[in-house]
Amino acid sequence: MGLFLSNYENRLDTKGRISVPAAFRSSLNNENFAGVVLYRSFTHNCIEGLSMSRMEKIASATDQMGIFDGELDDLTALVFADARPLSFDVTGRIVIPSDLLKHANITDRALFVGRGNSFQIWNPEDFINAQKTSLNKLQKNRPNLKINI
Repeated sequence: MGLFLSNYENRLDTKGRISVPAAFRSSLNNENFAGVVLYRSFTHNCIEGLSMSRMEKIASATDQMGIFDGELDDLTALVFADARPLSFDVTGRIVIPSDLLKHANITDRALFVGRGNSFQIWNPEDFINAQKTSLNKLQKNRPNLKINI
């Protein structure tokens, strides 16, 4: 799987369809499922998006949690029960369900935001505000990523 990088703004058409950016679709070329999986973010007012194989990795990670763990119940209800596998049409469009659009305050325009192994879909104005908040936090905290080269 390739990485989801950069951001792209697209419009929803009158039938509720939106084109997934070509760069994002090309990141999914080697996937068995020709589409994306979307669910409501539980950390922001946006939509989380990822490949089916990434969703399978999340499922495997939840197998490491205790079977009676309350956090497992919450996590699976918010991620798996809410997840929508959406296939691309012949032009690379999907129809985002209305409850997901409402959660993200998206009406006519949406911003696809790369996050490496996943992406998010935002109301463009809401993302600008969230990005400013993130930048302020990062400037104060200066995270130190350790990378093995």
